Amino acid sequence: MSVDVEGKSLVELLDMLEPAPVPNPISMMPQTWGWVVLAVLLFGLIALAALTYLRHRNINAYRRQALLELGVSNDNPAKIAEILRRTALVAYPRRQVASLYGENWLNFLRQTDEKNELTNELGQILLEAPYRDNPDNPCLTNFAQRWIRTHQPEKRAR
Repeated sequence: MSVDVEGKSLVELLDMLEPAPVPNPISMMPQTWGWVVLAVLLFGLIALAALTYLRHRNINAYRRQALLELGVSNDNPAKIAEILRRTALVAYPRRQVASLYGENWLNFLRQTDEKNELTNELGQILLEAPYRDNPDNPCLTNFAQRWIRTHQPEKRAR
C-alpha cells in the first residue's frame, strides 16, 4: 500500500493526511472505591457541620432576640428588667426562675453570671425598676448584654 507522492505540492500532500482519531471521552467517575468513600465521608462531615451550626443557631435564638430588644430599650431599667426576666425564663426551667424575686432574683443573676459583676446599686435599680421611674442607666444595659451573652443555660433533655 504505497501512496504516490511524486510531483505533488505540499498543500496536496497535507490534504492527503487522514485526520487524527478523536480520543474517547474521559469519565468523571472515580476509578477506585477509595475516592467514592472519601467523597461520601466528606459530604457527611459537611452535612454534620451544617446541622450542628443550625442547631446551635436555633438554641441561641432567644439570646439574639433579647439582645435586639435590649438595643431598642434606650437604657430604660424597667424594660431591661423585663428582658432579663423573659430571657431567664427561656434559658432555665420555669419552676426554678418564675418564683424568684427580690434578693433571691439578684442571687440567681449573680450565680449565673460568669464574672459576678452585679453590684448592689445595679441590683437595687433592677429590683425597683418595674415599680419606680428610674433614670436611664447604661451600666445596667451593659450588665444585661453581658449576662445574656455569657450565661450558661441549664441542659434540658430532648
